[in-house]
Amino acid sequence: MNVWIAIGVTAVGCYLVKYLGLLVPAGLLERPLVKRLAALLPVALLAALTAQQTFGDGHHLVLDARAAGVGAAALALLLRAPFLLVVAVAVVVTAGVRALGG
Repeated sequence: MNVWIAIGVTAVGCYLVKYLGLLVPAGLLERPLVKRLAALLPVALLAALTAQQTFGDGHHLVLDARAAGVGAAALALLLRAPFLLVVAVAVVVTAGVRALGG
């Protein structure tokens, strides 16, 4: 039963946050700083999530096949490869390092 209470509280909380966003005056949303933050915040959050999932394991820092895959993807991006090729390179390098025992 505690799980359902948590789900209900989370749903209500999400609804309230969305409702509060609708109450923000339009003039505030048109400010250059707010526009800049709204453009950059998703990128920063995605980068942080990627770093945490790649290099973190609980409370420890790890360098394993995932790091090799991200490095290969970064190199492919620097070489201006198409997105699907970047993903394929990351998958192949990660699988290769894992197959070699890394």
